[in-house]
Amino acid sequence: MNVLITGTSSGIGRKTAIEFLKKGHKVLGVDKVPPHHSLCSAYDLFEYVVLDIRDRGEYKVLDEYLSDLDALVNNAGVQDDIDAIEVNLTSVIDFTRYVVSRSENISDIVNIASTSAHNGAEFPRYSASKGGLLAYTKYLAQALGPRGVRVNSLSPGGVYTPINKHIVEDEKLHSAVLKETLLGKWATAEEIAEWIYFLVCVNKSMTGQDIIVDNGELSKFNFIW
Repeated sequence: MNVLITGTSSGIGRKTAIEFLKKGHKVLGVDKVPPHHSLCSAYDLFEYVVLDIRDRGEYKVLDEYLSDLDALVNNAGVQDDIDAIEVNLTSVIDFTRYVVSRSENISDIVNIASTSAHNGAEFPRYSASKGGLLAYTKYLAQALGPRGVRVNSLSPGGVYTPINKHIVEDEKLHSAVLKETLLGKWATAEEIAEWIYFLVCVNKSMTGQDIIVDNGELSKFNFIW
């Protein structure tokens, strides 16, 4: 299988690339910064293109890779509230449209959303961008269903990634966020990568759906009689 994964320089994207590579799949990584050197040196099936998904005029550099593409994982995103709508939603829509129009055999698309899409937590534009991504997932599933393409999204809660380093290193803050989950923990990036792999390589009949992996964060409540 040939898989294109955006945002593969670190975090969930990097671990997802490794998950597919370990299973023998070919991965094309796309990110605005170069990849971690260990990823390139360890896997012969890994190729990489430095590209910011906002640079629509540069999408053509991917053309040589798209004719035999099987799956797309839209993982690239930012938490910066100013750029969230453009990066997390508008650019994802435009990038996906370009890829799909040149990939006749694509069978799966996975969009990485967030629990913020469900509860409005974090920042206003970030939450809105991820909520929009859920709606776009359903739209795309409807549009591409006749082609046999499965389109789903994954909404992680707290995940141990470099972008959350400031929380993990603050003992008081880390303890507080863990208490907001039912299981008292966050997910690892490797765990999220396994879920993405499942959606692409194991799932055969689910489309237009969102999977929430948040250790019970959205389900937690305090009942007061």
